[in-house]
Amino acid sequence: MPHFSNSVKLKYVKLGYQYLVNHIITFIIIPLMLATFIELLRLGPDEILKLWNSLHLHLVQILSSSFLLIIIATIYFMSKPRTVFLVDYACFKPPVTCRVPFATFMEHSRLILKNNPKSVEFQMRILERSGLGEETCLPPAIHYIPPKPTMEAARGEAELVIFSAMDSLFKKTGLKPKDIDILIVNCSLFSPTPSLSAMVINKYKLRSNIKSFNLSGMGCSAGLISIDLARDLLQIHPNSNAVVVSTEIITPNYYQGNERAMLLPNCLFRMGGAAILLSNRKSERKRAKYRLVHVVRTHKGSDDKAFRCVFEEEDKEGKVGISLSKDLMAIAGEALKSNITTMGPLVLPASEQLLFLFTLIGRKIFNPRWKPYIPDFKQAFEHFCIHAGGRAVIDELQKNLQLSAEHVEASRMTLHRFGNTSSSSLWYELNYIESKGRMKRGDRVWQIAFGSGFKCNSAVWKCNRTIETPLDGPWSDCIHRYPVHIPEIVKL
Repeated sequence: MPHFSNSVKLKYVKLGYQYLVNHIITFIIIPLMLATFIELLRLGPDEILKLWNSLHLHLVQILSSSFLLIIIATIYFMSKPRTVFLVDYACFKPPVTCRVPFATFMEHSRLILKNNPKSVEFQMRILERSGLGEETCLPPAIHYIPPKPTMEAARGEAELVIFSAMDSLFKKTGLKPKDIDILIVNCSLFSPTPSLSAMVINKYKLRSNIKSFNLSGMGCSAGLISIDLARDLLQIHPNSNAVVVSTEIITPNYYQGNERAMLLPNCLFRMGGAAILLSNRKSERKRAKYRLVHVVRTHKGSDDKAFRCVFEEEDKEGKVGISLSKDLMAIAGEALKSNITTMGPLVLPASEQLLFLFTLIGRKIFNPRWKPYIPDFKQAFEHFCIHAGGRAVIDELQKNLQLSAEHVEASRMTLHRFGNTSSSSLWYELNYIESKGRMKRGDRVWQIAFGSGFKCNSAVWKCNRTIETPLDGPWSDCIHRYPVHIPEIVKL
């Protein structure tokens, strides 16, 4: 007799189990309905009439029951949350003149840090293993030697990125500035006065009664915090449009010191931004691309290590930079664990939840050494948009969530083509999936982002219609070249 594991394809056993558990209610109800229908067919017309008369239903009872059902239905539909649609979005595409090939980046590093060759060598090692490509972009002020991070240059970058994304959004959706009811702008490290949201209002002459918000200091996960805020506001304000702008301004935050923990962001962060149109108007249902299903936010700020793992501070020479802790990946793992513990029951099919529950009970009662069951999130989602914070972040999530190379392709290619664009990276990834023609009606998308504090935030979207391959956008001139092979080390 052959060994059981070799003679039976366990994969199909698991698929059968999943189908059975996920459709258990259907399998119970249909036989009951058939049995009832067959029994009614056996009864004659006189017996059915006698059965009806035996119920002794009076007109008052019928009217009362109908009235009660109408009240319950009314309460249900009035208390039901308003559906939030993602009508469309636009990503900023940096000009070719802002590109920073590896050779240019390293030449600038050697000239700026000429008195510290070890720091130059450190940056070179990071860049070699970063997963970035030769076409990522930095703002014009950083191209000077030495860089000129003035307030004027920072505002210039903000206007270039935000206005370009907004103009593209207006063009794609036909939205007029006067139709915007809610405006939310998130930028973590550049917070001028007047705010960036005020800058947008001034540029496009938005209405005086617009509800505007400016989020700062919330890291790379701020984009999904903005989506969550927009969703809450759209629950309160009916028939409204909300525009979310997510970006990070690089100009004033380029570190020019020698601390290694602060040099790391210089190698990873690049220009980028996105503008997203959300709406709760029923008229937008047909043309909207996605429907917002869930937003789950996790904050680990009560833990001191988590709070300080991404920290803006001065080095010994008084130069300000963002310090990244060595514990960052471990802290991100704990934050992700907490986030998916909340997310799992909302999205996983019953088959995965039962397997997880049985394993948990088995570990508690029988053997604590049992390997914990990792739910298969591929059963819940067709597409994954993992924040392109760096190669290590994508590798860790791919391993922990047991994802295939195709599931993380959008994240890896976004990191390669655009670098870490902070909170806007999720939208470049979503646009990559669309540009590949992979987004079909009914597909579910999981966006996962990490940010300082420390935070892990998730958003779940459901595709509202099959999306045609876009003719414009950040990937329009290069999507045919992707995916590309990204070696472990690029020798410079």
